[in-house]
Amino acid sequence: MSIPQLLTVIAMLLHMAGILAAMHAVMNTRTPQGAFAWALGLTLLPYVTLIPYLFLGRRRFSGYVTLHRAHRQRLSDATLRDGHTDIPPACSQYTALVQMLNANFHPGQQLKLLIDGDATFEAILGAIAKAERCILVQFFIIHDDALGRRVQKALLERAAAGVQIFVLFDGIGSHALPKHYVETLQKGGVAIHPFATQRRSNRFQLNFRNHRKIVVVDGWLGFVGGLNVGDEYLGLKPPLAPWRDTHLQLSGPAVIDLQRSFAVDWHWVTGELPPILPTRPAQGSAYSLIAAMGPADPQETCSLFFTAAINAARERLWISSPYFVPDQSVVSALRLAVMRGVDVRVLLPSRPDHHTVFLASSLHAYDATNAGIRLFRYQPGFVHQKVLLVDNDTASVGSANLDNRSFRLNFEITALNVDSYFAKDVEQMLLEDFSKAVEITRDEYRKASYLRRLAMHVARLFDPIL
Repeated sequence: MSIPQLLTVIAMLLHMAGILAAMHAVMNTRTPQGAFAWALGLTLLPYVTLIPYLFLGRRRFSGYVTLHRAHRQRLSDATLRDGHTDIPPACSQYTALVQMLNANFHPGQQLKLLIDGDATFEAILGAIAKAERCILVQFFIIHDDALGRRVQKALLERAAAGVQIFVLFDGIGSHALPKHYVETLQKGGVAIHPFATQRRSNRFQLNFRNHRKIVVVDGWLGFVGGLNVGDEYLGLKPPLAPWRDTHLQLSGPAVIDLQRSFAVDWHWVTGELPPILPTRPAQGSAYSLIAAMGPADPQETCSLFFTAAINAARERLWISSPYFVPDQSVVSALRLAVMRGVDVRVLLPSRPDHHTVFLASSLHAYDATNAGIRLFRYQPGFVHQKVLLVDNDTASVGSANLDNRSFRLNFEITALNVDSYFAKDVEQMLLEDFSKAVEITRDEYRKASYLRRLAMHVARLFDPIL
């Protein structure tokens, strides 16, 4: 067979494979937009799209879904309810979220806002050093750098003192974590495993990552937010430094739901359950709802979480997110909030950490400004916090971004808190952030070069996988 004939056969086989993959995409992709984009690309350009589809196109992982739903329900019914099932009047605007998430608003939370990496890891490492019984740790990214080794050392010291320690890290997010880092912890008595949605390793699966950041110490003190374990989160790695981020420390009954989320993921990975410890009596004034969301849920819980929170706003809605690639339901909710007279502001980075996402985000920002939504770019460094402030009484801190990856592809966790005192703290923090930001105008798009504007529109075509 001559070379031209061989190339023709290869091209035909690729197109046949592309058609089969396109049929799979039409049947299995979560959204019509995503199905259309994959089907078009796989049919017309299989040479370019077949390999990315192997990594990004799969949407089902039935084993995890079945266990996740059954196990969450069993834990909720049998051991992890505190007997409080009524929705407090102060939280009634979030009734739909309570029903969707099968979770409670827990009263009496003590909350502490942790601004940036130094404050966050001073609090986390301080809590670990005082642990007496059990430590649960879950991060999307763990690096073997100065901060990563500080965390490793702290865990080894408590393990040597007889504390039970359980660590989860995402297999893709922490792909650069060396084997010796994990083995050192294991030899020191720390139970540590990578998370994956398939128990059998699948090197072709880049979607469905566990983006949650959870630390629970002795069952009563919890941490959740946007920071991972790495020197960049302390602002030590230019050009994104200084790194702006936010975490939340909480104690009270809601910490049991952080344990529940961790327990479900741990049981999937290992087939075993970590200890579920009782929380301490409520001492604070906040109501907190732990929203553990992800693609194993029956509905698109993360997108609906944002939509419900936005719809609850009557006076003010301030959001900080590193990415602004909202889906249609969130965009519509933001536009309706503006029409209700709500003060809608969104804080975004001025520097990209992912160029394609930044380009798509810039085009969405232009459309949003045309709808009356005010957007700002934080100037000192990269802003990575995932914070939402609603009116004068509600604020959330967590791991979820305003993008499709968080809405539909990642496992996320966020604490939604109803408390005027905590909301005031968040307000003061965001006012400081907005004072260091520049408002986005239509000129950001209009004065960009033609090629850059074209790049923005091309980047937005990839919204379903960004």
